[in-house]
Amino acid sequence: MSKPGLSTIALVLMAVAAAGLLSCKSSSNSQADADLIRATERQRLRALVEANVEVARQLHADDFQLINPRGESFSRDQYLGGIASGEFDYLVWEPESIEVRVYGEGAVIRYRSQLEIVVRGHKVTLRRHWHTDSYEKRNGRWQVVWSQATEIV
Repeated sequence: MSKPGLSTIALVLMAVAAAGLLSCKSSSNSQADADLIRATERQRLRALVEANVEVARQLHADDFQLINPRGESFSRDQYLGGIASGEFDYLVWEPESIEVRVYGEGAVIRYRSQLEIVVRGHKVTLRRHWHTDSYEKRNGRWQVVWSQATEIV
């Protein structure tokens, strides 16, 4: 086996450098997506607290599904219909630090929050919850697809 020439070594080094640049670009794109998803989640929570169903509808995928702390399942239309009617009236929904994992066109977020809500006329006082949500990039924008909340007791 012969020793590699300088041109071969130069090509290998350029390939390694290019791979590093692509890796950095991918990482910075993931960070930008993570920041955008955090902002989108905060916008979604504001829309729900303000009962702004028009904005909330844009942030929830058509096939969105919520599993609430009681284990009940709601479609997007059921959930946002409940927000619009006042059946679900968020008084406070304050997230702590939102952790994001981006996987190409999908992402998973997790955070704790302080949440106070009136459900069907029954006030649930301020309590802490864990939230885990999955997002997908659809038609160029991030939308929440699945959401699950668990009360911290």
